[in-house]
Amino acid sequence: MSKVLLDGDIVAYRSAYSTEDMEAEDCEHKVDELVDDVMSFTMFEFDHDLVEVFLTGPTNFRYELATIAPYKGNRKDSVKPRHLKHARDYLIEEYGAVVSVDEEADDLIAIRATKLGRGTIIASVDKDFLQVPVTFFNIGRREFTEVSDFDAHYNFYTQVLTGDRADNIKGLKNIGPKKAERALDGATTEGELYERVCEMYEGDLDALLENARLLWLRRKEGQLWLPPDQR
Repeated sequence: MSKVLLDGDIVAYRSAYSTEDMEAEDCEHKVDELVDDVMSFTMFEFDHDLVEVFLTGPTNFRYELATIAPYKGNRKDSVKPRHLKHARDYLIEEYGAVVSVDEEADDLIAIRATKLGRGTIIASVDKDFLQVPVTFFNIGRREFTEVSDFDAHYNFYTQVLTGDRADNIKGLKNIGPKKAERALDGATTEGELYERVCEMYEGDLDALLENARLLWLRRKEGQLWLPPDQR
């Protein structure tokens, strides 16, 4: 059966947020409910051994890499749900969640998915995972998306053009999904996608490289993204 790689950050936050005015034990129940819900949609039968959970630790190479704008700088004043730490601790104790060091849970998930191969299911709501060529299960919409190798490249280069508002990655000014789609239209290989993006950046390869490295989910430990012609 397929391994399910679960984005624990999403589970912890949603569980804590929905039980803000309740007790810590209610938060634990909500964690169990969300994990069981993912399992019910992704497995023929419940098997906790097939679910691997990942959480983001406090350190991340992207904070030092970002020069155009502070990475996730738009979140510094946000108030966290009061049970968030409890939810994270519960995921570690009860589900063996792995906490990242100097990177994000997203990186750990993408690295693990690459090692396991195409039969893997990534469960999250984060569209960043659409750059990984496996099966993506959107927890919120309860929808599956099969991501091909080309789809993965296309989705990544689309983000390099548009940026990621949630993480304070600017991308190109006034470029949204529709303009990005037009810019990439007709490209059939990763090399062609990269060439189109270079044209849109008008030669500012430093900005392109920084944004790409901020957006890229690692496929092996310590990896930094490189253009196709430099690998």
